[in-house]
Amino acid sequence: MTDTITDLVTGPDGLVRPLWAARDPLMQAYYDTEWGMPIRDEQGLFERLSLEGIQSGLSWATILRKRPAFRAAFADFAPDAVAAFDESDVERLMADAGIVRNRAKILATIGNARATVAMRGTVPDPDGGQRGGLAELVWSFRPLETPAPRSFADIPSSSPESLALSKELKRRGFRFVGPTTMFALMEAVGIVDTHLVDSHRRGTSGVWPA
Repeated sequence: MTDTITDLVTGPDGLVRPLWAARDPLMQAYYDTEWGMPIRDEQGLFERLSLEGIQSGLSWATILRKRPAFRAAFADFAPDAVAAFDESDVERLMADAGIVRNRAKILATIGNARATVAMRGTVPDPDGGQRGGLAELVWSFRPLETPAPRSFADIPSSSPESLALSKELKRRGFRFVGPTTMFALMEAVGIVDTHLVDSHRRGTSGVWPA
């Protein structure tokens, strides 16, 4: 059954999902278990930030299918390991058919790892100290309210917070972190909840009420 008002589909399991999560088993599993759930650790956020940047111009389904290969190629996105990559690693990655072989995005991922390492201890943490890093910075841009979209048309592609986050990351040396990409990151890691109203996932992150 399709709801033409909210762009939702009720699946055979009785759960209501957006159209993009209802047609592909891999995307459905991602939507049901990962998308929009809070990620607050440095490595997890670095991986998501990296993949969102690499995804630019491509479909998320493409990136999701290649994610195991990306993790193998980029040392599970451990920032210290990726920060140590050299030119031989760049050539290795450019020869890896399992990932997206885009030199600019590969170089940006390595550079972003170095920026992540350099950020440690420079961001205010919840206790008021300066022990925080990438995770604390990204989450500091959580808005006071989250959208409550009823249709895809209601979902913004960016926000004042994603623009501010983009500017701050660029100031710290990050690349491929434009405001649209950063809004997608904020959606993916639970900083905003753009699950459509009436979706079975709305409000399940624990960050925002349904």
